[in-house]
Amino acid sequence: MIKILSFDFDGTIVTHRFADAFWLEGVPQLYAQQHHVPLEEAKHHLFTEYDAIGDNQVEWYDPAYWFNRFDLTTDYHDLLTQYIPTVELYPEVAAVLKRLSKHYPLIISSNAKTEFIDTQLNATGLRPYFTRIFSSTSDFHTVKKVTDFYDMVCTQLEIQPQELIHVGDHAQFDYQTPKQLGITAYHLDRTTTTTGPHIVHDLNQFEKHIKTTSSSPSPKRNTNISQ
Repeated sequence: MIKILSFDFDGTIVTHRFADAFWLEGVPQLYAQQHHVPLEEAKHHLFTEYDAIGDNQVEWYDPAYWFNRFDLTTDYHDLLTQYIPTVELYPEVAAVLKRLSKHYPLIISSNAKTEFIDTQLNATGLRPYFTRIFSSTSDFHTVKKVTDFYDMVCTQLEIQPQELIHVGDHAQFDYQTPKQLGITAYHLDRTTTTTGPHIVHDLNQFEKHIKTTSSSPSPKRNTNISQ
């Protein structure tokens, strides 16, 4: 029986606008200002450095790591606040979460650092829908590609992998990896370029799958997983 629904964050709940604005605009601008170089030169240097690390590494997601590496003296929390106006939900998200949260505890399982998740949840008003937030990079110092992440999430929730459903937009991190552990996983392909029994194109489709493939949901149970 399914007990908990898990959601990726960037690309699933919110668009990448906020993260892109922070990493691709804000950080290069700070670097250009503090190192007295043209903005385009700063972007070229920083983007090359980002690519050299890559999203398989924990450091790729960590603003503290990059601010130290680039000798930036500004507090990165101030930069997060600056870009709050760029936070953007996908159109169907709020309504789907509202409906599903009446029947299941909802959690977030993301590679994003906790500060990025919290900033956007507070800006969108979605925080009350989620009973727990798991950041692989902040909480476990790993990335979601590693099956141990989902195993640790299940351990903390005191459930079996078969009692969790996860959905997210990364074919490896959000579908193949949790599937290997026995979690029912869905790949969210908002480009609509792929199809399959466990591929959905928005969260409305995901909700329909939940209703048709899992046992009829009952009113949300009291659990011991709240933070």
